[in-house]
This record gives sequence, C-alpha cells and structure tokens, in this order.
Amino acid sequence: MQDVALDSGVYIRSMATRGALGGLSRAAKDAADVLDAAGMNIVILETVGVGQSELGIARAADATVVVLVPEGGDGVQAIKSGLMEIGDLFAMNKSDRPEAEQAAATIRAALQFRVTHDPEQWIPPVVTTIALEDTGIEELAAAIERYRSHQVTTGAATLKRKRQMSDRVREIVENHRQNVFWNEARRAQLGDGIAAVIARQSSPFALAEALLRA
Repeated sequence: MQDVALDSGVYIRSMATRGALGGLSRAAKDAADVLDAAGMNIVILETVGVGQSELGIARAADATVVVLVPEGGDGVQAIKSGLMEIGDLFAMNKSDRPEAEQAAATIRAALQFRVTHDPEQWIPPVVTTIALEDTGIEELAAAIERYRSHQVTTGAATLKRKRQMSDRVREIVENHRQNVFWNEARRAQLGDGIAAVIARQSSPFALAEALLRA
C-alpha cells in the first residue's frame, strides 16, 4: 500500500464494515461502481477476515481470491469454513515458512472434490506468494487474468454479472423497505412491547405480528 499510495493512477479508500455481515461494507459496492464509472479498469476489494457466514464478497466481485497463511491451521480452517466454495483462486502467503507447502497441498487436495466431468470447469489454482519480498505476485496476477479469460470465453462472466446485479437490486430494495418500515411510530411500538415479551406476557412472534399489522 505504501509503495503505490502516491501513484497518480492508484486510488485507495479505507471503509469500515459498519456492522455489515459478509466482510464487506454496503457502501463498498457503491464505491466500486463509482470507481468503475471513473474509468478505473481494475478495482480490488480487500475484506476483513471472513467467517463461515460472511461470504458476501463472492457475490460482489468478479474474481474472489482467498489469501491464506500456513501457520494457525489456515488450510484446515478454510476447508471447514466454506471458503473452498467461494474461492476462484487461492494464494498461500508467507510461503517461505516450513508449513507452507503442506498447507498448499492440503488446499489443492481439497479442491479436487470440486472436479466434475464438465470440460469447461475452472479448477482454482493455489499460488504461493511472499508478499514482503514481492514473490509470486506476478504469478498471482497472471492466474487472475487466466480466470478472467476463462470466464469470458465460457460465458460464465455474463451469468455471474446477472446474478450480481440481481442480488444488488434485491439488497437495495430490502434496505429501502427496512428504512421505510422502521419509522418513529414502529420503533416506539417496539420499545413499548419489549417489556411484555421479557415478562413472558407476550412473545417475539406476537410483537412482530402486531408491528406488521400496524
């Protein structure tokens, strides 16, 4: 980041997740649209460390790169957490560590379970990198470009973009509905009804139904 921060062709913006699940701020997608409209041909979204239910980045990005490190059992954790399903490419960083090759081999072996008989299927590569030494970065960039070309050639890129835009519109509609629904009157009704729920004189379902009727 420090090496490119003053480059006139690079724009960096840090954005808090603001409590949003998925490892990605809701506003980050809007910012990506603005950068795209401004002519930035490459937009990189770096998320916080995602967990099992925080995989929203895969629905927002054209290519998802999962970055792992050998220590701490990252490879095993990736298999358990569902990251194997969303990763289009995997980068094993700090690959100069003794455990790196074994961790990369674990990921490669797990990815074999995704192999089907589809001749156009993309099998995610595992690229070893050492970020502090700029080792493997060009190889990772080349792998991302191969993935992009594969997606365009097979038509998968068009289908993915349609799903992205569909999810995006649904999200905007749902956010708008929530903002409209939780007006001052309903927030007050919620506050008044919570005491009865806590006292077991009502239930969360009953209170929710009353709010919906209102």
